[in-house]
Amino acid sequence: MLYLGSAWYPEQWPEDRWPRDVALMRQAEMNVVRIGDYAWSRLEPEEGRLDLDWMERAIDLAVEHGLEVVICTPTDAPPAWMTQRYPDVLRTDETGKRVGHGGRRHFSPTSPRYREFSRKIASTLAQRFGRRPGVIGWQIGNEYVHPSYDEATLELFHSYLERKHGSLDVLNRRWGTQYWSQTYTAWSQVPFPVGWHNPGLVLDHSRFVTQCFVDYQRDQIDALREHVSPDRWITHNSHGYDKIDWRTISQDLDLASWDVYVGDRAMDPVRLGWISDRCRCLRPRPHWIMETQPWHVNWSPVNRTLPKGGFRALIWHYLAHGAEAVLFWQWRAGLGGQEQYHGTVLGHDGEPGPAYGEIQRAGREMKRVAGVFADQRVRADVAIVQGYTDCWAIEGQRMTPAFDMADHLSNYYRPLRKAGHDVDVIDPADPFEGYRLILAPSLHLLTPELVGRIEAFVRQGGHFLLGPRSGFKDEHNALLPSRQPGDRLAELLGASVEGYLIPAERVPAAGPIGSGWADVWTEFLTCSADDAQVLLSYGASVEGWSEGRAAMVTRRVGEGRISCLGAWLEASLMEAAVGWACEHSAASTPALAPAVGVEVSRRPGRDGERLIVINHQAAPAVADLPRAYIDELTGDRLEGSVELAPHGVMVLREA
Repeated sequence: MLYLGSAWYPEQWPEDRWPRDVALMRQAEMNVVRIGDYAWSRLEPEEGRLDLDWMERAIDLAVEHGLEVVICTPTDAPPAWMTQRYPDVLRTDETGKRVGHGGRRHFSPTSPRYREFSRKIASTLAQRFGRRPGVIGWQIGNEYVHPSYDEATLELFHSYLERKHGSLDVLNRRWGTQYWSQTYTAWSQVPFPVGWHNPGLVLDHSRFVTQCFVDYQRDQIDALREHVSPDRWITHNSHGYDKIDWRTISQDLDLASWDVYVGDRAMDPVRLGWISDRCRCLRPRPHWIMETQPWHVNWSPVNRTLPKGGFRALIWHYLAHGAEAVLFWQWRAGLGGQEQYHGTVLGHDGEPGPAYGEIQRAGREMKRVAGVFADQRVRADVAIVQGYTDCWAIEGQRMTPAFDMADHLSNYYRPLRKAGHDVDVIDPADPFEGYRLILAPSLHLLTPELVGRIEAFVRQGGHFLLGPRSGFKDEHNALLPSRQPGDRLAELLGASVEGYLIPAERVPAAGPIGSGWADVWTEFLTCSADDAQVLLSYGASVEGWSEGRAAMVTRRVGEGRISCLGAWLEASLMEAAVGWACEHSAASTPALAPAVGVEVSRRPGRDGERLIVINHQAAPAVADLPRAYIDELTGDRLEGSVELAPHGVMVLREA
């Protein structure tokens, strides 16, 4: 089953309008609707006085019109009666100020009272609708983001640290608190890491924040599971921010779902693609795109929209990366509130907006292929590994604003997708088995267990490529007492990093794999093994330290290979480096090499593989097909050079 739908807020509109809404949804070929995520003040207008009848009538109407329903717990926005009567449910910001009412996410996830209120409303909804036909799933809250910095949460943090480290002696040793006289003799002395703080403290607080949301979420999961049918799933709609470890959050969920927006950027299938691929790898069952934009957004510095044809292409982009569902936010703009200018499927007059026709067309196409893709997961033999803790550690000490972790991952992802490879984006703790090539843009934090898994992967025939800033610290964010990439990986590589710097100007780099330049970050390596091969070396630079030194080294180990790229490379040389890594691995050869501006993805079908081909350009593109195919969307037989219209889409199976 493939799903297309939208977030709908029936509580914002007169009830006699609802039939028109659901009729337009069905005309747009939608088959699912999401409700309830900000409806707490309507569901419980006063403490203890519940009004769920309107929601039941909305669900009944949707189901009668052939729509399935996802119910959200409304816990992202507590009602005013609660925040006024019980101010302890509100979070405290980093300055120590309690956040006021009137926005969203102003609750404290650690407040015992708020967690109890949240558990009760979740339980109430589950008792009423948990076995209701047509309700297929549940979403908890909406986009966890903000921790609280109140005194009670600080005490919880101290308890977390005591459980994690066992004693202050261990904590002091792991964090290196002798520096700047930070040594702690009581747990109560440990502060929140506001401002410039000890890296170990900062990293542990980030882990603690994730655990707070895990516990907050688990309360609602338990409340739902007590009453919801076992065949109904539970999710949370996370987002692209890396302030939370979404892998950890997702472990208690049945499926992963993400909210992905283009914002003020042009449609970038690389940036959006790796986010979807990361989400795809969080849980075994296919993921959902729970929110995406049906026009422009309203929260970017400049709120642009996609070009004509772009919304249909956006839907197919998500499907190509393994999504089971694409839902838009939102159906119709609320006449009041902070998001009046946010794009919607309908205009604020209640009639179809500009993108409605594209959504409708994609919905018809999805119906044609739904049976082919049902329950089939994308399988990749190439992976990019990057953990949330690695991101947090580097983001806290970037050394240059240019070292943006999302851009850095994109630099590795882009050449793979350009060559037609499907890619999994995984965590360092995820299994490595089944992959032929793994690229680690910055495997910053090393543990002996992780090193052992890398070595086993390489010796058994895999190719593991380390990027810059790898093997720098231990899991407590303390420097390793060894050169990068750590003693054991350096021994396997037959080389180590002698030094690193941020170049004042771009530095030439050349070798057997090509030539170009490096900037942002350069590490120069020294070989210690005769069979370590230098693939790139630096040319003359302003600083002079790296001139003639190795920028990229590789070595065969056992049945496989380990490589290290110590530089942030410009696009063409990065493409050559990643291309070389693919050639020197057992990764499968893509069935179709994409043209410029064209995205190609392989998606398994029940009766064989499909190629989803998307032209993301505003101009026609040509795809050179290696054999004859049938386009599932049109039924046409295609072979040779085929022209794709601007923002055109093909779903190909071998003829």
